[in-house]
Amino acid sequence: MIARHRNTRPGQLPVAEHHHWQTGCVHNPVNRLDAVFPVAAAVALDLIQRGEVRDQWVMPSVLPKMSIGALACHLGRQVVRAAEVLPMATDVLPLESADAHYQRAAWVMSTSPDDPPNDRSTDDAEAALGAAALVGQSAGALETVRRLLAAGAVRDVVLIPWQGWALCRDDFLLTRMLEIVVHADDLALSVGVRTPEFPAEVFAPVRDLLVRLAVTRHGQSAVISALARSERTQMISAF
Repeated sequence: MIARHRNTRPGQLPVAEHHHWQTGCVHNPVNRLDAVFPVAAAVALDLIQRGEVRDQWVMPSVLPKMSIGALACHLGRQVVRAAEVLPMATDVLPLESADAHYQRAAWVMSTSPDDPPNDRSTDDAEAALGAAALVGQSAGALETVRRLLAAGAVRDVVLIPWQGWALCRDDFLLTRMLEIVVHADDLALSVGVRTPEFPAEVFAPVRDLLVRLAVTRHGQSAVISALARSERTQMISAF
C-alpha cells in the first residue's frame, strides 16, 4: 500500500510508508528477543519443577487427552527445541513473520485432538521417563541456549524441521515464547497453582501476537467487542 505522508505538500510526490500493522511483523535488524527468551524459559522451568507437577504427573490435564506429565513435557520441549535448532544452518528462506507461521500450521486448522497434527505420542513417551528426566533435560537446554546466544553461535534464520519452513530468529523465539506463555497457563491450571506472571518484556510481544492472530481469524469488530464490551462478549480465540 502506498500512503500519503502526513507532511506531503501540494505538488510533492507521496512517500511510501510501510506500517508494521500491514504485515504483523516489525522488520528490525536487532534481535530484541535474544535476551528475553531465556527469561521466559526460566519461568517455565520453575513451574515444571514444582512439587504439584511431580505429584500429579499421571493425572489428566486441562487439555484433552493429555496427562499433566505430557503437558509439562510439551512445555519443557520449547527450550529443548530452541537449543537444537538455533545453531543449525539452513538455506531455506524465512517466512515474513511469526504470524505467518501460525496461519499455515496444520494444527491450527485441525478440529479434533485426534487429528494427525495433534499427535501426542512424543509428549507421552517423554512423560513416561518421569518428572526428574524432564527437569534435567529442560535445565540443560536452557543453559545451552544461554551459552549459544552469549557466544553468538546462533543463526539469523532458523529452520523449523517439524514444520518444513524457516523463520528469522526473532520470529522463531517469539513463537517459542507464545508456546511457553500459553502452556504455562495450561499447566498451572491443571495442577491448581497460580499461573506464573511473566515479565512485561516476555508477555507484551506474546499478547500482541495473540491479538493479531485473533483479528486475522475473527475480524476487528469481534476482537474489539470481546475486549471492550462486556454486554457483547463473544468467544474468540487466536487459534
